[in-house]
Amino acid sequence: MLDNLALGFSVATTPANLAFAFLGCLLGTLIGVLPGIGPVATMAMLLPITYSLSPIAALIMLAGIYYGSQYGGSTTAILLNLPGESSSVVTALDGHAMARDGRGGIALAIAAIGSFVAGSFGTLALAAIGPMLAGVAQNFGAPEYFSLMLFGLVCATLLAAGDFLKAIAMVVAGLLMGIVGTDVNSGASRFTFGTVNLSEGIEFVIVALAFFGLAEVIGNLVQQSHRHGTISKVGRLMPNRTELRESAPAIARGTILGSILGLLPGGGAVLSSFASYMFEKRISKNPERFGRGAIEGVAGPESANNAGAQTSFIPLLTLGIPSNAVMALMMGAMMIQGIAPGSAVMTTNSSLFWGMVASMWVGNLMLLIINLPLVGLWVKLLSVPYRVLYPCIVVFCCIGVYSLNSSSFDVYLASALSVCGYLLVRLGCEGAPLILGFILGPLLEENLRRSLLLSQGNPSIFVERPISATFLALILVMLALFLLPSARKQREEAFQE
Repeated sequence: MLDNLALGFSVATTPANLAFAFLGCLLGTLIGVLPGIGPVATMAMLLPITYSLSPIAALIMLAGIYYGSQYGGSTTAILLNLPGESSSVVTALDGHAMARDGRGGIALAIAAIGSFVAGSFGTLALAAIGPMLAGVAQNFGAPEYFSLMLFGLVCATLLAAGDFLKAIAMVVAGLLMGIVGTDVNSGASRFTFGTVNLSEGIEFVIVALAFFGLAEVIGNLVQQSHRHGTISKVGRLMPNRTELRESAPAIARGTILGSILGLLPGGGAVLSSFASYMFEKRISKNPERFGRGAIEGVAGPESANNAGAQTSFIPLLTLGIPSNAVMALMMGAMMIQGIAPGSAVMTTNSSLFWGMVASMWVGNLMLLIINLPLVGLWVKLLSVPYRVLYPCIVVFCCIGVYSLNSSSFDVYLASALSVCGYLLVRLGCEGAPLILGFILGPLLEENLRRSLLLSQGNPSIFVERPISATFLALILVMLALFLLPSARKQREEAFQE
């Protein structure tokens, strides 16, 4: 592992890759600070730019945006009670209470320290677990990949916020959108409605920009509220020994919990931060302190969301399965570069895999250095009116879509899908299950058909092979547990809390 990390640092520390890591971290912090512009929308907007970059530079920059946004969201959540990122919502509960008491600087420092510790641990977990999972994946065939992808979609559906049936509907919609185009085996056109422009299918970039870029803009314009708030006094930045001693166990617990939840399909930063806050509150001897400035309520969730962000790369890079919408975009970026996500990345392109791993630690160090000194600058960015931001976002999205094929049809299609995306959000449907269904749909179909060809049409191949049968059994267990009234009630209470 040390030799592989040495290879990774030799790749990550080249001037060009350092520059892209810094750019990604800076952009991530920026969009984390600004409410209404999340990492998914930003990464979707930047996907067309990655065509002109080297694979390692593109992935380093996009990864920096993801974990950088976790840092940025905590700054405004603590000082202004305005979470820039959904994973920072729980940080605002105790972080802003600390800021009102004149301890805003301590809350920011604890958030930064916890994030760095968790990010470093997540990077080491990726370096340690990645090769082992990649070795297991070498034994996977078409039936195993089909069952694994089905397991991932079921997990993403069960862990999605909101109504279960709506999450299923969004996954099915994504699967149907994924099979639009020409069938590779038969050459028949499917769901093209006689339009030549759809014969090659719907571009991933178009769907990502429509549902996570343009639809977000429409939603923010309709529901825009005045983002005014009193900036709390930062105060001293360095926590004392007592504060470090109180926060250290929460940082450790949040790091471990976030690292585990980040591995799960449907998990990641948001689920990790909420789970950590609820866990810290339940094990506390004085739970009434939470919401009134408990330092554990900042240390735990901030560590968990960064650990979850780092370890969510493990299923993508080793098994080729995106665990959340951000990882689906990363998978799309890899496919744009001609890289098939999965265990082959580590064997055929080891410099890319280990370069990404090393760049995550470098990026976390950059974030630790640039965030605290620039607190004042990030807070001032909130004074930029949204009416100035949204035309720039719309124009940038349209240029990105048009640049794919120099086709105005793509722009019209993205516009139509963005309206659909906004209406689905108003109906309480999440976009994450749809994008996961869209990107896994063609792969799911390909492995299903390949499996049935191998077995001459006999579906028992999925239960005769041990690994495939294990994933199918896990699906049945999860569905059985979810159907229990107590489990469904706990899920609803967790998301409401």
